[in-house]
Amino acid sequence: MCGVRGSTPAPGAEFVRYGGHTSCLVVAHEGERPSLIVDAGTGIRRASDLFGASEGLFDGSPFDGAILLSHLHWDHAMGLPFFAAGNSVGSRVDLYVPAQIDTEDHTEEIVGQLMSPPHFPIAPAGLLGAWQFLPLETGETKIEGFSVVALEIPHIGGRTFGYRISDGRSSVAYLSDHCPTRLGKGPDGLGEYHESAVTLSSECDLLFHDAQYLDEELDERARFGHAACGYAVRLASAAAARRVMLFHHDPVRSDREIDSVVARYQGGPVPVEAAAVGMVIDLP
Repeated sequence: MCGVRGSTPAPGAEFVRYGGHTSCLVVAHEGERPSLIVDAGTGIRRASDLFGASEGLFDGSPFDGAILLSHLHWDHAMGLPFFAAGNSVGSRVDLYVPAQIDTEDHTEEIVGQLMSPPHFPIAPAGLLGAWQFLPLETGETKIEGFSVVALEIPHIGGRTFGYRISDGRSSVAYLSDHCPTRLGKGPDGLGEYHESAVTLSSECDLLFHDAQYLDEELDERARFGHAACGYAVRLASAAAARRVMLFHHDPVRSDREIDSVVARYQGGPVPVEAAAVGMVIDLP
């Protein structure tokens, strides 16, 4: 895990244990160098450490693989030009972005809305290495030797995908920004357990899920497009996921407060943890 926060980075002493970088998950086949990165928030800067980065200019091995964006909000894409192993001579980066609806698909131009003058010194074409900007549709795709299932999930302010990633032995579901209340209150008031969410999460080994809000905060804050912790846990149980990782922590949620959130759900039907920067997870 290289980034676990939602909305904006959260620096400060009270956020040290879980970390303040925004969303970035690095995935690797057993015994191989990482070749798939999911989301490119500020945490992707840390991902370069996996390729031999040191202080100053990048002098490690260039990245050779793919980056998969769940959507185009700043906290999931603003790290792209700061990924030194990708922005490097000799790198190969296939950047997959949810295909935009009702617009001509010029994916590089769309990414350029995030990074280009006058808002940023360079445009995507200025990145070093061989970059491709690829639209991704829903369905199953083979990416870097992984099976990737992409399904649209409700969020606010742009098309958003949830993902299920499998190497044929283990599977991870990733629903980082998910607003299930957009489809209705659901059976317990936390949102609908809709088909896309259940399909992606069904019997997965590990579910990373948006847990930005406490259950008691949801009524006031759901309009910003995120889910409650209790929804993530109940979805995991309904979908028979083996483990749930609370993710996309609210930027004001301190380490102690996240500890308290995890404590709420201990002893339930599904093991519950909170994602932390630097966490390494080996799946069976």
